[in-house]
Amino acid sequence: MTQQPRLPAPAAVPREIWVMVAAAFIIALGYGLIAPLLPQFVVSFDVSMLAAGLVVSVFSASRLVFAPAAGGLIDRIGSRRVYITGLLIVAVTTGLVSVASSYWHIVVLRGLAGVGSTMFTVSAIGIIVKLAPPTIRGRCSALYGTAFLLGNVVGPLAGASLSFLGFRWPFVIYGVGVTLAAVVVWSLMPAIDESMRAGGVQPRMTLKQAWKDTAYRAALTSNFAHGWINMGVRVSILPLFAAAIFHHGAAMAGVALAAFAAGTAVVLQFSGKLADSVGRRPPLIAGLLACGIFVGVLGLSRNAVVLIAVSVLAGAASGLINPAQQAALADIVGGKRSGGQVMATYQMAGDFGQILGPIVVGILADRYGFAVAFGFCAVIAAVGLAAWWCARETLDAARTSAAAPAAT
Repeated sequence: MTQQPRLPAPAAVPREIWVMVAAAFIIALGYGLIAPLLPQFVVSFDVSMLAAGLVVSVFSASRLVFAPAAGGLIDRIGSRRVYITGLLIVAVTTGLVSVASSYWHIVVLRGLAGVGSTMFTVSAIGIIVKLAPPTIRGRCSALYGTAFLLGNVVGPLAGASLSFLGFRWPFVIYGVGVTLAAVVVWSLMPAIDESMRAGGVQPRMTLKQAWKDTAYRAALTSNFAHGWINMGVRVSILPLFAAAIFHHGAAMAGVALAAFAAGTAVVLQFSGKLADSVGRRPPLIAGLLACGIFVGVLGLSRNAVVLIAVSVLAGAASGLINPAQQAALADIVGGKRSGGQVMATYQMAGDFGQILGPIVVGILADRYGFAVAFGFCAVIAAVGLAAWWCARETLDAARTSAAAPAAT
C-alpha cells in the first residue's frame, strides 16, 4: 500500500546561510557607517544640496540599470562568483572615495559602487534560493534581513564614535570591511553552482516562464510597494514631515526612524517562521494591509507619542513582508535551477519603487500636504495586497518537493 508523502522534520539553518548572514552584517555595518557622512563629505567640495543628492541618486540608478546584466551574469558564471565580484567592486570603489579630489570623482565612484551593489544583492537572493531548505526559506530570509537591519542600526552609532577621524577614513574602513566579507564568503562558501551541476540541475528559469506565475507577478508588485513605502518614503519623506511638524524636528525624525526599525526588528524574529508554517500569502496580505493603514495615517500625526507609536506599527508591518516575499521567490525558482533574470527583475521592482516613491510623494506633499502624500502610500500597498489576494500559495509546492523523497 502506497503511503502518503510525509513532511520531514524542520531543517536546521545550513552553515552557508550563516556565512551569508555574517557577511550581510559586515556590509550593512559599513554602509551605516558612511551613509550619514556621504552627503556632508560631498558638500565639503563646495557643491549644492542638489548635487549632494545626485550622488545618492546615481548609486540607486546604476543599481536599477545594471540589474538585468547582473542577472545574466548569474545565469552564466554562477551566484557565488557574481556575489564575491560585486563585493570587491564595492570595496574598491568605496575605498577610493577616501582619496577623491573632486565632486565628479565621487559621482563616478558611487555609480560604479551601485554596479557592484546590485551584483551582490541579486546574487545573494540566488544563493539563499539554492541553499535554504524549502521548509525554512522564510526563516533564512528573516535571518538575512535581520543581519542587514542590525548592521544599519549599529553602523551610524559606530560612525558617530569615529567622527574624530574626519570624513575620509570611514570610507577606508568600509572598503576593508567589505573586502573582509568577500574573503569570508570565498573561504567558507562552497562552489554552489559547480556542486549543483554535479548533482543534476534543471534548465534555468526564464523571465517569460516566471511571468506566467501569479505568485511571481504578485512578488514583483509587493516588492515595488515595499521599496516605495518602506525603503523610499520612510527614509526620504518621514524625516521631512517630522522636521516640518514638530518643534525639535531633527530629533523627532531620528526617533521615528529608530522606532520604525525597532518594530521591524521585533517582528523579524518570528515572521520568517510564520511564513514557513502558515504560508507565504497570509503574512504578505496582513503586512501589506497593516503597512497601508499605518503609513497611510502617518501624515495625520500631530503628537510625538502618536508618531512614534504609528512608526513602530508601520515597521512591524514591514517586518511581515520581506521574509515572506523572498521565500515565495525562492519557491518559484526552486533550489535546483538558476533564475538570474527572474531574481534581477524582482530586485529592479523594489529599486524602482524606492526611486519613484519619494519623488511622487514629495510632489504630493508640496501640493496637497503630508496627509494626502502618506495617504497615497496606502493606495500603493493596496495594489500589492490585491495582487497577493489573487495569487497562488507557493509554500504548498515547496512542502511537496521537500516531502517527495520520503514517499514510499
